Amino acid sequence: MPAWVEAGVAEYRKRLPAEINFEIKELPLPKRGKNTDIRRAISQEGDAMKAAIPSGDHVVALDVLGKGVSTESLSESLRRWQMDGDNISILVGGPDGLSESCLAIARQKWSLSAMTLPHPLVRVIFAEQLYRAWTILNNHPYHR
Repeated sequence: MPAWVEAGVAEYRKRLPAEINFEIKELPLPKRGKNTDIRRAISQEGDAMKAAIPSGDHVVALDVLGKGVSTESLSESLRRWQMDGDNISILVGGPDGLSESCLAIARQKWSLSAMTLPHPLVRVIFAEQLYRAWTILNNHPYHR
């Protein structure tokens, strides 16, 4: 990832309290050529993602066809997850999206935007929104 992405994510990770462990597990994308079977590639990426999800995690898939989520609803979800003691895995697909098997295990499917966002930007946006959601729960002035 470009340095600006790492710096942006690091900034919001630093701001979050210790009880919110924001970790990114980057999975290597298999090489693709012009003759790559896209369906097979998506399936293989999905298998790798599912293998990386810790057992018992609440899975949320970021998908263009998912439900639009506001900062306030993310804040409410964060509150609920903290109260329930849930660990969360947020899935971001490869260049062709998430596999059907990943979408099937997701308890929720969210869309960050109706626009297609580049993966580096998704990382920074989600980190900032997670921090913003936490500030709402804690009456911190950042959200205003």
